[in-house]
Amino acid sequence: MKKLLIALSTISVMITTPLATQATPANDLESFRTYFYQQFPGVKLQDFANGIYAIDESRRFEWEASEEFPPYEEALEIGEKLFKKYNIGSCFKNGGIAIKQNFPYFDSKSGKVRTLEQDIMACLERGGVDVKAEKIGYKKGKLAAISAYMASTSRGKKQNVVIPDDARAIAAYEDGKTFFYAKRGQLNFSCADCHVYNSGKMARGNLLSPGIGQTSHFPAWRKKWAESSDNPLSGLGTIQRRYGGCNEQVRAKALKAQSDSYNNLEYFHTYMSNGIQLNGPAVRQ
Repeated sequence: MKKLLIALSTISVMITTPLATQATPANDLESFRTYFYQQFPGVKLQDFANGIYAIDESRRFEWEASEEFPPYEEALEIGEKLFKKYNIGSCFKNGGIAIKQNFPYFDSKSGKVRTLEQDIMACLERGGVDVKAEKIGYKKGKLAAISAYMASTSRGKKQNVVIPDDARAIAAYEDGKTFFYAKRGQLNFSCADCHVYNSGKMARGNLLSPGIGQTSHFPAWRKKWAESSDNPLSGLGTIQRRYGGCNEQVRAKALKAQSDSYNNLEYFHTYMSNGIQLNGPAVRQ
């Protein structure tokens, strides 16, 4: 009961709606961290980048063993080749190397949030690649491999998502925050139900990971995704592939990848992991 009261009092700060008392993103970040520090005493901020492996010793041992010979290694090699083949570096600062920590970001020209996958796709299209003919989509396959390679060059960099002093950026952030806490689907679950209030508990044989640090390791290689195919890219997926899967698990209709709603969710979700070093791609259950 004590933990429940702590959870409710902490999270209530984050979802206050009157303008006079509305929490700032910085307030939200502090409250989010405080909640998980209380929920998992002794777990350091950076350790949350390891998801369930930060809170379960037996699973951590198995995970560390898998990372010695990572199943995504071939996919990373393919991603690097595609990155060079399509000259992706020409579209990004620093040649596309070690920049993942700054995504997603708010684009003042369009007035919308932009993700790394969006910018990669835009680069492909500017380069004359027929993405439909080559079956390049946002959630998996070639684009996820390119994104994973770019993420790997940012390992060790601290996530640094910026919410500028722009009403449109704040609105996008608040929309993502609302999505994270809003219940949906036939099961009437929110992202927070699993990854805040019930983090560390079991659901259908799976341990629910803490919401903090989740964006650190995407694109991720998931055993579940890899089971159905011998394709070395099948196990990789972007975070928005995971969002869609989560929606379907609570029996809600998955939104289109890179929709404003998912982009805003990713904006809020990643900001809540600011200061945590990237370690993706990584193996996840």
